[in-house]
Amino acid sequence: MPEPRLWGTLDPFLESGDALGRKAANAGFLDALLAADPFDAYHFYLASPKDRDEQAKMLGDRRPDLARRGKFRFLTRLDLPAGLRQNDYFAFHLSDCINYPAHLARLRNLVSRDIFPITSVTHSLSYAAYGRDFLLHLWPGATARDAVVATSRAAVAAVEQFYAYLGQGYPQPGSPAAPAAPVAAIAGRPRVVRLPLGVDVASFAPATDEMRRECRAELGIPQEATVFLIFARISHSSKLDPLPVFRAFQRLAAMKRGRDGGAPPCLVMAGWTEEGGEAFARALTDFASGIGLEFRLFPRPDEARKRRILAASDVFLSPVDNLQETFGLSILEAMACGLPVAASDFDGYRDLVDHGRTGLLVPTLGPADTPLLDALSPLCFDNHTHLARAQQCVVDVPQLARALAALADDPAVRQRMGQAGRRRVEAEFSFDRVVSRYLALWEELRREPVPDRELLRHTPHPMHIPYGRVFSGHPSALVEQDLVVTTSRAGQAVYRGQDFPVIYPALDALIDLESLKRLLVLARNPLTVAELAGKLRGIAADMDGERAAFCILWALKHDLLERAGEAAMLRDAGNGQAGESDHGPS
Repeated sequence: MPEPRLWGTLDPFLESGDALGRKAANAGFLDALLAADPFDAYHFYLASPKDRDEQAKMLGDRRPDLARRGKFRFLTRLDLPAGLRQNDYFAFHLSDCINYPAHLARLRNLVSRDIFPITSVTHSLSYAAYGRDFLLHLWPGATARDAVVATSRAAVAAVEQFYAYLGQGYPQPGSPAAPAAPVAAIAGRPRVVRLPLGVDVASFAPATDEMRRECRAELGIPQEATVFLIFARISHSSKLDPLPVFRAFQRLAAMKRGRDGGAPPCLVMAGWTEEGGEAFARALTDFASGIGLEFRLFPRPDEARKRRILAASDVFLSPVDNLQETFGLSILEAMACGLPVAASDFDGYRDLVDHGRTGLLVPTLGPADTPLLDALSPLCFDNHTHLARAQQCVVDVPQLARALAALADDPAVRQRMGQAGRRRVEAEFSFDRVVSRYLALWEELRREPVPDRELLRHTPHPMHIPYGRVFSGHPSALVEQDLVVTTSRAGQAVYRGQDFPVIYPALDALIDLESLKRLLVLARNPLTVAELAGKLRGIAADMDGERAAFCILWALKHDLLERAGEAAMLRDAGNGQAGESDHGPS
């Protein structure tokens, strides 16, 4: 019987809360993967029992058919060692490359029977702490089966630059910039591959004329206007600065002045807003009024209202200027709705918009070097430094105005570009297409050779603190393998079913009542810690040396085991025969 094909992750992929692009992308990927259903089971190792249970409920409601067939397993991170020993995973995929790929690789190398591929995807890359997080990727235990999936050419370049710069500042052993040291021939970093995000194309459709009229009437948008839509985070520090956009519309009005150009354009902004963002929203409305621009603002629309806003629009406008952006999922959704796009020639947008065919790209200009801001960034809030950097990124306002004019004045061009955009999304960015590329990537990574398993197993990650060594001075003594222990009176009551110890819920992956009872039965006669751990491992399939030591120390802590001789000492003390102690006469 063939081994089951198992897929694993450390992440929920389904998250509640504000509807941000990252959450939509992750949920869409999981939906598409489960729709294709290429694996025999899907294992989720979540951060806590609460997260585990919430994910089980959410995914059970979302895909009851797969849940009924037992295709999901929901566990906690403490279950990972046992899970990696017992199961041969086809691949693990993480919803963000920042958090856990290197840590998971170390645990895989240490305990797994197979060096399965680990992939993780980029989202925002510009936070000041991410240099530290990418440094974690650079260690001798990374293998050719580990990959960061960058969603655009710009994201590939950014990740490669992270690795190159960190390699200069923190050279690995054996590199020309490092002191001579023996080093194994191990890859030392994940590979970087480009795979885009995707959309569920079938859930989007171009609006009919009737639908457009209905949606405009419902939303209070002028029927005859050419409607330009910005759907993004409504924040000057998070996505794009709208004020230069207003200047472009001001230029557009001057260009059209004195010409018979039809109804004036209308700018619609919609999307996520920060808490307390009302003052910024009022400022935008006042600015638009001051330049005579028809303007509508829709903060935090739900998904149904978002679809109505898209249906009411003629052009999707996204002159992004912020380094947080790496891809542009909203652009794909707009193209799937048949809207032409006017966007900045920036980051991943140039991968999505085919200039002149599906939309227009507006040139941008940025700084070459920012050493003071680079040094200042880790000391400041990210939104402050993102704002400072975005204010140095110039979206060419005159060119933007010309792009607006070209799309405002020619409905035939808008229709042609919108249709071409829809076809491009169907051909390249549908989620079934994206998932098929992931499956091909995992197959390709599994074929990559890996270094010697023993070498990997004995290559610790330099950022993993050896707690026993670092904190060896905290306890009075460290447990010795020749320490002789035996079951206490309380321990005897436990294995006889006369007493019931309390095991905290978070520890259920490290110790369970059945293993504890086995331990206490084994220790009825005095044994050394080494002997007791060996016997426990022999009768418990998922027990390793470290977990066995944990069980022994836990039982000692809770007085279910005791040092050999303790019982006799207590009897002597009870009979009044205690002699001098270390602290003087009794």
